[in-house]
Amino acid sequence: MKSRIITKVKNYTKEPLNLQMSHTNNDGDIMEIAKKEVITTPQSSTIIEVAKLMVEKGVRRLPVTDPGSGKLLGIITTMDILDFFGGGKKYNLITGKHKGNFLSAINAPIKEIMTDHVKTINSTSTIIDAAAMMLEEHVGGIPVINHNEEIVGMVTEGDVVIKLKSLIANKSVEDYMTTNIITTTPGTRIEGVTKIMVRNSLRRVPIVGEDPNGPRNNQEILQGLITASDILKYIGKNELFTKLFSNEGEDVVDIPIKESMVTDLITVTKHDKLDDICEIMEEKDIRGIPIIDSDKNLVGIITIRDLLRTVVE
Repeated sequence: MKSRIITKVKNYTKEPLNLQMSHTNNDGDIMEIAKKEVITTPQSSTIIEVAKLMVEKGVRRLPVTDPGSGKLLGIITTMDILDFFGGGKKYNLITGKHKGNFLSAINAPIKEIMTDHVKTINSTSTIIDAAAMMLEEHVGGIPVINHNEEIVGMVTEGDVVIKLKSLIANKSVEDYMTTNIITTTPGTRIEGVTKIMVRNSLRRVPIVGEDPNGPRNNQEILQGLITASDILKYIGKNELFTKLFSNEGEDVVDIPIKESMVTDLITVTKHDKLDDICEIMEEKDIRGIPIIDSDKNLVGIITIRDLLRTVVE
């Protein structure tokens, strides 16, 4: 994987990319794109505390560190939280260890649902190293650590793609978009959508429904989009976190998705170019865009992962 990227970079002649090809004894160019102000949490923080922190700080992943040494112990992502709330494997913490007591489970330490075997990258590594690792390990973000195993940054798919976007310039969306799309309807409950996301490893699900102004042929058009972050934000507002501290906790995920889906959508067509898509994602801080035709029918979706794969091809 890494050799394929290096070959593509070396064969690219339109403009200099100024990328390192190999490690050095000093910081590598990975530190040029890594976010250095990383929000972390100790493993003693409760699940509900971490969920609130992620909403407040607007982060999709949160490294778990030792408060004394600063060493990385694990990582928690938005998908982990949804897995816990919405009936994935981590939901077994509620039904098993806490015997159905939702209140007890959300106050369990985050170490009970975090990933403790974390894929990391060294601060001496290259951007090319990061691109290869993300694709090989199927991860959207990687903590950057120094020689003392202290976290010194965080790099994501978006950071890499933005840096390498010239490699995908002028390529059409239709050749790289995902067309086998899993969708749901506005009436689906939040719990149902989280199960769709967790079971299919999806970070976003398009919402389709019948067009009330269209012809009477039951044609379904794109009505919205819901992401893992949207669901977590929704749970975090309207006093729903307060509700989690009561025995009504499970009612929080028994709400139609239309209450939290995004309806003011940014969409593109299959004829748009990937470098333009990259700029939209960077400007709007989004990582997936639905693709529609002239009748507003959903024909595909393009994600930051699709763009990263294209960098390698």
